[in-house]
Amino acid sequence: MSKINIKSFFSIVISKFVLKISKTFLKGGSNFPGKIALKFDKNILKVISKDYKTIIVTGTNGKTTTTGMTFNIFKQKGYDVITNNTGANMLPGIVSCFVENYNFFKDKDKNKIAILEVDEANVKFITEHIKPEIITITNLFRDQLDRYGEVYTTLEKILEGVKNTPKSTLILNGDESLLGNLSLENPVLYYGFNKFNQGDKTIELNADAKFCKVCKAPYKYNFITYNHLGDFFCDNCGYKKPELNYAIEDIVKLTSEGSSFIINHNEFFIPQSGTYNIYNALCAYSISKFFNIEDTLIGNSLSKQDSSFGRQEVLNIEGKKVNIILVKNPAGYNQALDTISLNKSQMSLAFLLNDNYADGRDISWIWDVNFHKLGSLSIEEILIGGDRLYDMAVRLKISGLDPHSFKLSDTYNDMLNNIVECTSDEIYVLATYTAMINFRKHLHSKGYIKKLW
Repeated sequence: MSKINIKSFFSIVISKFVLKISKTFLKGGSNFPGKIALKFDKNILKVISKDYKTIIVTGTNGKTTTTGMTFNIFKQKGYDVITNNTGANMLPGIVSCFVENYNFFKDKDKNKIAILEVDEANVKFITEHIKPEIITITNLFRDQLDRYGEVYTTLEKILEGVKNTPKSTLILNGDESLLGNLSLENPVLYYGFNKFNQGDKTIELNADAKFCKVCKAPYKYNFITYNHLGDFFCDNCGYKKPELNYAIEDIVKLTSEGSSFIINHNEFFIPQSGTYNIYNALCAYSISKFFNIEDTLIGNSLSKQDSSFGRQEVLNIEGKKVNIILVKNPAGYNQALDTISLNKSQMSLAFLLNDNYADGRDISWIWDVNFHKLGSLSIEEILIGGDRLYDMAVRLKISGLDPHSFKLSDTYNDMLNNIVECTSDEIYVLATYTAMINFRKHLHSKGYIKKLW
């Protein structure tokens, strides 16, 4: 049996009990057991994580999908691997994950890996107790402005945590201009696109990081993948995209059903559409190659990756194909709309907008989303719901969509009924975080989703 002090022992035992109660009766509660554990022992994370090599995935968009992809690759390789797959990515949720998997009897397995999605502002709390093998940063976009502020503030929050652990290897998105020239002690590897024929060279007016982080002159681009990501350079001071260690060499196919692309002269396929999911797969590939996992295994795992928990999750509701897509900021929303635009068949769209704490109280960001792109699609019905449904209705009307096609849903049950009554067989549901969570809970209560978490 592992030797731990009495305070840590009671912290683990009681939080394990609370975790079991939460899962049995509340069908969730992935943060609360961690809060209980921390009340008994504020340093409990150091105790329960000591047998693991840890990988931290942070950044604005793509954390959950990248973490899931990486977890599945490592699991297929045969590692004893754990992850916070419920998306509880703050300190209490991370503690809950380790508590759930803690064994008082010493485990002889030396290949224990923890792959953790971590909220940007919580990296510093995690690295106080854990020194990860890898910290990866996916990207930096405006998100929850009332909580994070602008992208530069988000970066500083993450770097506070990185500075706690100077020996951790950083695997960074090299197409993200904010992540170059960081002046850190850590070893750094970069991933990104070496080629992208679908991209533009002119940055959008509402892109997030348009000016050089060194001299503040506007960036120029050889290509843009989306928002401000791409092959950037500053012709004023010479700052430019770093050399990539892991790169997309070409896009073979980009459809509404999935994407094929070339890495390291090998072709990979993922059953998730959108450029942003190619980034997620490339990030998972980069982490895996750090651990010397072979390309064939990575490719096999990625090709079987399920979309779940609101990330292009596909459900069958009364014979209709319902795609749930989490949207939380302009960059991600625009990528979702680009992905939907790849589908040329008839469809209906549902929009769910909430303004709870986890969504961000400030919803002004919806005015930076390019909803006008939807005007070229074959849309039969437009369903609108959530706490701020009228704000969303006004935004869509201003974008040129026909308000006579709008169906407003005051409750999630109304939204479900409107989906069932749609004349089209395919519906895309674009929902902010708490709207997605609550709508999924409602679908679970009606039997349309078997596994809630």
